[in-house]
Amino acid sequence: MSTNLKDFLEACEQLGTLRLIVTSSAAVLEVRGKIQKLFYAELPKGKYANMHTDIVEFHLNMDSVKQVKFESGEAKRGNFTTYAIRFLDSEDKIALSAFLQWGKPGEYEPGQVETWQGLKEKYGEVWEPIPVESL
Repeated sequence: MSTNLKDFLEACEQLGTLRLIVTSSAAVLEVRGKIQKLFYAELPKGKYANMHTDIVEFHLNMDSVKQVKFESGEAKRGNFTTYAIRFLDSEDKIALSAFLQWGKPGEYEPGQVETWQGLKEKYGEVWEPIPVESL
């Protein structure tokens, strides 16, 4: 698939409520929300996808994301399948995880799993985005 991360992120707006997770060596930040109303900026450090809501500001350096992986697995608590999209950097470290967010364990929003599966079919289980040329 030869498309860029900007197009992919805009397609992710259809996923509904997500749990966005960023982990550092000392902390984990998780926030529930939808990817929506993205805007873009080109800075000396790279091309950024940005989102501002009442609860969170989100800034993703698209130039740093070298691979995107779709993963499904068994929930740590409960007996249901989880669905994630992992954004990896050049060292194959997870820069961002986006999990489909459930209401009650295993109960996803209508069409959410099908949208995730459609993106996985379109982009492949592991995908390397082409660089964003212009914003």
